[in-house]
Amino acid sequence: MELIPSSAPHWHLLLNHFPSVGSVFAVGLLLSALYLKSEDLTQASLILFVILALLAIPTFVSGAATRWAIEANAGISSELIAAHQDAAVLALIALLITGWLAWFSLWQHRRLARRSSWSLPAVLVMALVSLLSMAQVGGLGGDINHPEIRAEGLATGGADGMGRAAAIEAYILDQSWAWPTMEAAHFIGMAMLFGVVVLVAIRVFGIGKSVPFPALHRLLPLGVFGFMINVITGMLFFVADSGRYTAMTNSFYPKMGLIVIGGTALLYFTMFERPWELKRDDVAPMTAKLVAAATVLMWSGVIVYGRLLPYLAGG
Repeated sequence: MELIPSSAPHWHLLLNHFPSVGSVFAVGLLLSALYLKSEDLTQASLILFVILALLAIPTFVSGAATRWAIEANAGISSELIAAHQDAAVLALIALLITGWLAWFSLWQHRRLARRSSWSLPAVLVMALVSLLSMAQVGGLGGDINHPEIRAEGLATGGADGMGRAAAIEAYILDQSWAWPTMEAAHFIGMAMLFGVVVLVAIRVFGIGKSVPFPALHRLLPLGVFGFMINVITGMLFFVADSGRYTAMTNSFYPKMGLIVIGGTALLYFTMFERPWELKRDDVAPMTAKLVAAATVLMWSGVIVYGRLLPYLAGG
């Protein structure tokens, strides 16, 4: 028995429970918070939505890797796998939007001590859309390895027989401008994200103490916007060439792991009291310095592993 999974199917079976089961728990928590008018429960549910959105990225990646691992096996339907992947694309989009709305609500509450009237209803609506999408993904995933529960005449794709993922792949690879444009956007997004991370870290480390932390806090949406650009373009790269990326076990998978950890670390500077209390010339506590150092290290690792993708391929 393996304590740590060593194959893509094992990782996917482990990871896919977090967005699905976790979202049920997070929705229940948010509904309870709205009913009880509890700010603590509201904050907890929003944090959970952000973390689940981050976990959805490696879940999707491990699903594509699983496809390449099992598609040639006897009794496995390529059409069912394609349908499962198409549904997963929509579920991933819904989860990412939910996570972004939840993060914005957290940032807004920390910045203004209040939220827009639309923010929590928007999170709840998108969370319910995510749940419905994941229910479809789970049902199709069960059909792949369980012929006894397969629905007859399962439709996979549109009138031309091409599913969403295949259509995205074909469009990106057929348009000569698509890949370089996404590369440029990806680099710009990382520059925005890493630039904000470094500015926050510099202040926490004690350089530029004349700047109060709330002044830097308003830059966080710019960094998160860069992160969303990176996620969107990165997922488009992946969908267009998933076979090559999933084979890069020495570089691509560590990069995905660091993205999840680095994104979670940003929550500390989004909503916690200690950084926010830093006034002009204040010295940051050691906890804030450690988190800042770890965050810079994580995102530096993302950049390094991204640059080394062609050289640390793996297998």
